[in-house]
Amino acid sequence: MFNLLKTAVLMAAITALFMALGRMIGGNAGMAVALVLALGMNFFSYWFSDKLVLRMVNAREVDASTAPQFHRMVAELAQRAGLPMPRVYLIEDDSPNAFATGRDPQHAAVAATTGILRALSERELRGVMAHELAHVKHRDILISTISATMAGAISMLANFAMFFGGRDEEGRPVNPLAGLLVALLAPIAAGLIQMAISRAREFEADRGGAEISGDPRALASALEKIHAISRGIPMQAAERHPETAQMMIMNPLRGHGIASWFSTHPSTEERVARLLSMAR
Repeated sequence: MFNLLKTAVLMAAITALFMALGRMIGGNAGMAVALVLALGMNFFSYWFSDKLVLRMVNAREVDASTAPQFHRMVAELAQRAGLPMPRVYLIEDDSPNAFATGRDPQHAAVAATTGILRALSERELRGVMAHELAHVKHRDILISTISATMAGAISMLANFAMFFGGRDEEGRPVNPLAGLLVALLAPIAAGLIQMAISRAREFEADRGGAEISGDPRALASALEKIHAISRGIPMQAAERHPETAQMMIMNPLRGHGIASWFSTHPSTEERVARLLSMAR
């Protein structure tokens, strides 16, 4: 129930951003059009955003014949978690990462990069995939998928506003400086919404993944490895579509200084410390 409430709040916040940008671009008429677009995007996000996200990262579905060991691992962990078998995908990318998507456990998918399969031991990989299945079990995959899709849409609308200016409710051009400010702040606001939701989700998925796999130390070791390797190997798909970064087990985008304040993920050190505390 709490995750349903968070999803509703997320949709309402994103819709409000859409309407604010719509009003800036076209006054009251623009706000009405933006409301219709936002409702359409929310509908689309609920039913189809998982397919869109998987297409963004060029994921390909695999089965027991094309990736037998990996598929068998996910099946065994899903059974331990009491979940339906999700669809399984691989992403051709050297950077180690993984994520889960879908609107509910009956329509879930898990994806991992080929880089993470090479970088981690089987025990560590089990911890990672258990973490992703914990997202499915907690029913928060819809939240992350919707926020990724809608944040991308917000950024596109803000770019349009920045380049083409806007109108007030009487059709007069708005102050260019005010228009620029709104266009810049809207994507930041969308990012802050993602950040607030995502950090808490990661701690809960770490805890749930450790319980599913029965091996908190393995997940802690995997997080340390992913952190070390991904710093030197950027994830190409996430670089092209940064709105998908908050879905990953670890942020694949390299942020330093002030940029790190807006990270959608908690620090690796804190995540590892919590997992080791569970192990003890």
